[in-house]
Amino acid sequence: MKEYSKEELIAFEEDIAKEFNAGKIKAPVHLYNGNESSVISVFGDIKDEDWVLCSWRSHYQCLLKGVPAEQVKQNIMDGKSISLCFPEYKVFSSAIVTGILPIAVGLGLAAKRSGSNEKVHCFVGDMTSETGSFEECYKYVKNHDLPVRFIIEDNGKSVCTDTKKTWNSVKLTYEGVCDKHIHYYKYETKWPHAGAGQRVQF
Repeated sequence: MKEYSKEELIAFEEDIAKEFNAGKIKAPVHLYNGNESSVISVFGDIKDEDWVLCSWRSHYQCLLKGVPAEQVKQNIMDGKSISLCFPEYKVFSSAIVTGILPIAVGLGLAAKRSGSNEKVHCFVGDMTSETGSFEECYKYVKNHDLPVRFIIEDNGKSVCTDTKKTWNSVKLTYEGVCDKHIHYYKYETKWPHAGAGQRVQF
């Protein structure tokens, strides 16, 4: 595990944005901003032996789990920003929407069956939390009391679409839920869904 300040996390993403806008990263990037304090707080409950699973936006999680910053950046420069996987640090990401959910359930089930102290922390976006796949995985985790926690990071967007408008709802299904298997937080980001705000010609 590695401790980072809010400023250090922001500086890392700003550097990646600069590299992307300079045309040096020839693959999609999805950047964080505005959730630094929240994600640092979440990692206060994550231990070295735990699993961290993410979607296509996972730079902060990799850093906070202890993957060296230079190693994370090199993988991003190599075009792997949306699928960062570091098994030696127990970090896995998937660019497939909901693709990481059943893996989290499987890891949690294996941990419970083996009597391991490992826990699984699965980061998802607000739209993913509204899918049928999420409902099924969450229900299985809750009913079988698996050591899995879903962290719902609500930036109000699914690509370029407002999540609540999509479902014609006032609030998200798990917004405000008090449950050991759910941790929800809301944030606003300055970055678009993908890229760093400039049209890049490769």
